[in-house]
Amino acid sequence: MEATAYRQLLPPGGPTDARTHVEALMRAAVPERAQRPYTLVNFVASLDGHTTLGPDSRGLSGGADRELFYALRERADAVLVGPPTLAAERYKRMLPAPERRAHRLAQGRPAEPLLVTISRRGQIPLDLPFFAEREARALIFSPSPPVAARLAATVVHAGPAPLAQALRTLRADHDVRLLLCEGGPTLFGALLAAGLADELWLTLVPRLVGGASGAALLSGAAPQAPAPARLAGVLEHAGTLFLRYRL
Repeated sequence: MEATAYRQLLPPGGPTDARTHVEALMRAAVPERAQRPYTLVNFVASLDGHTTLGPDSRGLSGGADRELFYALRERADAVLVGPPTLAAERYKRMLPAPERRAHRLAQGRPAEPLLVTISRRGQIPLDLPFFAEREARALIFSPSPPVAARLAATVVHAGPAPLAQALRTLRADHDVRLLLCEGGPTLFGALLAAGLADELWLTLVPRLVGGASGAALLSGAAPQAPAPARLAGVLEHAGTLFLRYRL
Protein backbone atom coordinates (compact mmCIF):
# COMPACT_ATOMS: atom_id res chain seq x y z
CA MET A 1 0.00 0.00 0.00
CA GLU A 2 1.75 3.17 -1.22
CA ALA A 3 1.34 6.04 1.25
CA THR A 4 0.37 9.59 0.23
CA ALA A 5 2.84 12.27 1.35
CA TYR A 6 1.23 15.18 3.22
CA ARG A 7 2.85 18.42 4.37
CA GLN A 8 2.43 18.82 8.13
CA LEU A 9 1.80 22.51 8.82
CA LEU A 10 0.62 22.28 12.44
CA PRO A 11 2.27 21.17 14.63
CA PRO A 12 5.20 22.31 12.46
CA GLY A 13 6.86 19.35 10.78
CA GLY A 14 7.98 17.88 7.49
CA PRO A 15 6.41 15.35 5.15
CA THR A 16 4.27 12.65 6.80
CA ASP A 17 1.82 9.92 5.90
CA ALA A 18 -1.71 9.36 7.20
CA ARG A 19 -0.99 6.45 9.57
CA THR A 20 2.10 8.10 11.10
CA HIS A 21 0.20 11.38 11.58
CA VAL A 22 -2.84 9.75 13.20
CA GLU A 23 -0.81 7.47 15.46
CA ALA A 24 1.48 10.29 16.64
CA LEU A 25 -1.40 12.62 17.49
CA MET A 26 -3.39 9.91 19.22
CA ARG A 27 -0.46 8.86 21.39
CA ALA A 28 0.34 12.43 22.36
CA ALA A 29 -3.04 14.02 22.82
CA VAL A 30 -5.92 11.61 23.57
CA PRO A 31 -6.93 11.59 27.22
CA GLU A 32 -8.53 8.53 28.79
CA ARG A 33 -12.29 8.84 29.35
CA ALA A 34 -13.55 6.68 32.20
CA GLN A 35 -17.27 6.95 31.46
CA ARG A 36 -17.36 7.11 27.65
CA PRO A 37 -15.08 6.87 24.61
CA TYR A 38 -12.97 9.78 23.43
CA THR A 39 -14.96 10.83 20.37
CA LEU A 40 -13.72 12.17 17.03
CA VAL A 41 -16.09 13.43 14.32
CA ASN A 42 -14.84 13.25 10.72
CA PHE A 43 -16.26 15.15 7.74
CA VAL A 44 -15.23 16.29 4.28
CA ALA A 45 -16.58 19.65 3.09
CA SER A 46 -16.33 22.07 0.18
CA LEU A 47 -15.13 25.64 0.70
CA ASP A 48 -18.74 26.78 0.89
CA GLY A 49 -19.64 24.24 3.57
CA HIS A 50 -21.32 21.38 1.71
CA THR A 51 -20.57 17.84 2.91
CA THR A 52 -22.00 15.97 -0.08
CA LEU A 53 -21.99 16.41 -3.83
CA GLY A 54 -25.01 14.61 -5.18
CA PRO A 55 -26.27 11.78 -2.98
CA ASP A 56 -23.07 11.21 -0.98
CA SER A 57 -19.60 12.53 -0.11
CA ARG A 58 -17.68 10.63 -2.79
CA GLY A 59 -17.85 13.54 -5.23
CA LEU A 60 -15.89 15.69 -2.77
CA SER A 61 -13.49 13.10 -1.39
CA GLY A 62 -10.18 12.45 -3.15
CA GLY A 63 -7.47 9.84 -2.66
CA ALA A 64 -5.63 11.75 0.08
CA ASP A 65 -8.87 12.28 2.02
CA ARG A 66 -9.80 8.60 1.74
CA GLU A 67 -6.35 7.57 2.98
CA LEU A 68 -6.69 9.71 6.11
CA PHE A 69 -10.28 8.47 6.47
CA TYR A 70 -9.09 4.84 6.56
CA ALA A 71 -6.16 5.70 8.85
CA LEU A 72 -8.68 7.05 11.38
CA ARG A 73 -10.81 3.92 11.02
CA GLU A 74 -7.74 1.76 11.49
CA ARG A 75 -6.96 3.55 14.75
CA ALA A 76 -10.54 3.66 16.12
CA ASP A 77 -12.14 0.97 18.27
CA ALA A 78 -15.60 1.69 16.85
CA VAL A 79 -17.24 3.78 14.12
CA LEU A 80 -20.55 5.53 14.88
CA VAL A 81 -22.84 6.31 11.94
CA GLY A 82 -26.46 7.43 11.72
CA PRO A 83 -28.81 5.23 9.66
CA PRO A 84 -29.39 7.91 6.96
CA THR A 85 -25.64 8.18 6.38
CA LEU A 86 -25.28 4.39 6.34
CA ALA A 87 -27.89 4.26 3.59
CA ALA A 88 -26.68 7.25 1.57
CA GLU A 89 -23.02 6.17 1.57
CA ARG A 90 -23.84 2.46 0.98
CA TYR A 91 -21.46 1.27 3.68
CA LYS A 92 -19.12 -1.62 2.93
CA ARG A 93 -16.65 -3.32 5.28
CA MET A 94 -14.74 -1.01 7.60
CA LEU A 95 -11.22 -1.75 6.32
CA PRO A 96 -11.17 -3.19 2.79
CA ALA A 97 -7.34 -3.30 2.61
CA PRO A 98 -5.95 -6.58 4.06
CA GLU A 99 -2.78 -4.74 5.11
CA ARG A 100 -4.75 -2.49 7.45
CA ARG A 101 -6.55 -5.45 9.00
CA ALA A 102 -3.25 -7.28 9.46
CA HIS A 103 -1.75 -4.23 11.17
CA ARG A 104 -4.57 -4.20 13.74
CA LEU A 105 -4.29 -7.95 14.33
CA ALA A 106 -0.56 -7.57 14.93
CA GLN A 107 -1.43 -5.08 17.68
CA GLY A 108 -3.69 -7.62 19.36
CA ARG A 109 -6.87 -5.84 18.26
CA PRO A 110 -9.86 -7.03 16.20
CA ALA A 111 -9.22 -6.89 12.47
CA GLU A 112 -11.76 -4.10 12.00
CA PRO A 113 -13.50 -1.54 14.21
CA LEU A 114 -17.03 -2.20 15.44
CA LEU A 115 -19.78 -0.45 13.46
CA VAL A 116 -22.31 1.27 15.74
CA THR A 117 -25.61 2.85 14.76
CA ILE A 118 -28.54 4.27 16.74
CA SER A 119 -32.12 4.37 15.49
CA ARG A 120 -35.13 5.54 17.49
CA ARG A 121 -37.52 3.99 14.97
CA GLY A 122 -35.62 0.79 14.25
CA GLN A 123 -35.14 1.67 10.58
CA ILE A 124 -31.73 0.16 9.78
CA PRO A 125 -30.72 -0.30 6.11
CA LEU A 126 -29.85 -4.00 6.27
CA ASP A 127 -29.42 -4.37 2.51
CA LEU A 128 -26.00 -2.72 2.63
CA PRO A 129 -22.83 -4.52 1.45
CA PHE A 130 -21.51 -4.18 5.03
CA PHE A 131 -24.08 -6.62 6.42
CA ALA A 132 -23.19 -9.19 3.74
CA GLU A 133 -19.60 -9.42 5.08
CA ARG A 134 -19.14 -12.45 7.34
CA GLU A 135 -16.23 -10.84 9.19
CA ALA A 136 -18.09 -7.59 9.86
CA ARG A 137 -19.27 -6.68 13.38
CA ALA A 138 -22.05 -4.26 14.29
CA LEU A 139 -23.81 -3.02 17.42
CA ILE A 140 -27.29 -1.62 16.88
CA PHE A 141 -29.23 0.48 19.39
CA SER A 142 -32.87 0.33 18.27
CA PRO A 143 -36.36 -0.60 19.58
CA SER A 144 -36.48 -3.87 17.62
CA PRO A 145 -33.68 -6.30 16.70
CA PRO A 146 -32.70 -6.79 13.05
CA VAL A 147 -33.70 -10.01 11.31
CA ALA A 148 -30.56 -12.11 11.84
CA ALA A 149 -31.44 -14.59 9.09
CA ARG A 150 -30.87 -11.84 6.52
CA LEU A 151 -27.38 -10.98 7.77
CA ALA A 152 -23.96 -12.50 7.25
CA ALA A 153 -22.32 -10.02 9.63
CA THR A 154 -22.25 -10.52 13.40
CA VAL A 155 -24.84 -8.08 14.75
CA VAL A 156 -25.56 -7.40 18.42
CA HIS A 157 -28.82 -5.67 19.33
CA ALA A 158 -28.60 -3.46 22.41
CA GLY A 159 -32.11 -2.04 22.56
CA PRO A 160 -33.01 1.66 22.48
CA ALA A 161 -30.76 4.07 24.37
CA PRO A 162 -30.19 7.83 24.56
CA LEU A 163 -26.95 8.95 22.98
CA ALA A 164 -25.06 9.46 26.24
CA GLN A 165 -26.13 6.07 27.55
CA ALA A 166 -25.13 4.39 24.28
CA LEU A 167 -21.63 5.84 24.57
CA ARG A 168 -21.38 4.69 28.20
CA THR A 169 -22.37 1.19 27.05
CA LEU A 170 -19.67 1.24 24.38
CA ARG A 171 -17.04 2.11 26.97
CA ALA A 172 -18.21 -0.22 29.75
CA ASP A 173 -19.36 -3.29 27.82
CA HIS A 174 -17.31 -3.20 24.60
CA ASP A 175 -14.07 -1.51 25.74
CA VAL A 176 -14.42 1.24 23.12
CA ARG A 177 -11.85 3.88 24.08
CA LEU A 178 -11.64 5.76 20.78
CA LEU A 179 -14.88 6.33 18.88
CA LEU A 180 -14.96 7.74 15.35
CA CYS A 181 -18.23 9.36 14.26
CA GLU A 182 -18.75 9.66 10.51
CA GLY A 183 -22.01 11.58 10.62
CA GLY A 184 -24.33 12.67 9.46
CA PRO A 185 -24.91 16.30 10.43
CA THR A 186 -27.85 15.52 12.77
CA LEU A 187 -25.81 12.98 14.73
CA PHE A 188 -22.92 15.46 14.96
CA GLY A 189 -25.36 18.09 16.24
CA ALA A 190 -26.67 15.71 18.90
CA LEU A 191 -23.15 14.81 20.05
CA LEU A 192 -22.19 18.48 20.23
CA ALA A 193 -25.35 19.48 22.11
CA ALA A 194 -24.75 16.72 24.67
CA GLY A 195 -21.07 17.61 25.14
CA LEU A 196 -19.98 14.23 23.75
CA ALA A 197 -17.81 15.33 20.80
CA ASP A 198 -14.13 15.87 21.64
CA GLU A 199 -12.63 16.63 18.23
CA LEU A 200 -13.62 17.51 14.66
CA TRP A 201 -11.41 16.27 11.82
CA LEU A 202 -12.43 18.30 8.77
CA THR A 203 -11.12 17.84 5.23
CA LEU A 204 -11.54 21.14 3.41
CA VAL A 205 -11.63 20.54 -0.34
CA PRO A 206 -10.78 23.47 -2.67
CA ARG A 207 -14.09 23.33 -4.50
CA LEU A 208 -17.19 25.54 -4.51
CA VAL A 209 -20.42 23.56 -4.81
CA GLY A 210 -23.02 26.36 -4.69
CA GLY A 211 -26.79 26.09 -4.85
CA ALA A 212 -28.69 23.79 -2.55
CA SER A 213 -26.59 20.71 -3.28
CA GLY A 214 -25.15 18.93 -0.28
CA ALA A 215 -25.94 18.92 3.41
CA ALA A 216 -24.47 21.34 5.92
CA LEU A 217 -21.79 20.20 8.36
CA LEU A 218 -24.11 20.50 11.35
CA SER A 219 -27.87 20.30 11.82
CA GLY A 220 -30.39 19.90 14.60
CA ALA A 221 -31.12 22.16 17.54
CA ALA A 222 -28.81 25.18 17.72
CA PRO A 223 -26.58 25.38 20.81
CA GLN A 224 -27.29 28.14 23.33
CA ALA A 225 -23.98 29.74 22.32
CA PRO A 226 -21.63 29.03 19.40
CA ALA A 227 -19.45 26.06 20.33
CA PRO A 228 -15.76 27.04 20.44
CA ALA A 229 -13.14 25.02 18.57
CA ARG A 230 -9.36 25.21 18.84
CA LEU A 231 -7.19 24.41 15.83
CA ALA A 232 -4.83 21.59 16.85
CA GLY A 233 -3.46 20.20 13.59
CA VAL A 234 -3.18 20.93 9.86
CA LEU A 235 -2.02 18.78 6.95
CA GLU A 236 -1.97 19.83 3.29
CA HIS A 237 -1.92 17.84 0.06
CA ALA A 238 -2.50 19.24 -3.44
CA GLY A 239 -4.45 22.23 -2.10
CA THR A 240 -6.69 20.21 0.22
CA LEU A 241 -6.44 21.03 3.93
CA PHE A 242 -6.90 18.42 6.64
CA LEU A 243 -7.89 20.26 9.82
CA ARG A 244 -8.05 18.95 13.37
CA TYR A 245 -10.06 20.92 15.94
CA ARG A 246 -10.44 20.35 19.68
CA LEU A 247 -14.05 20.98 20.74
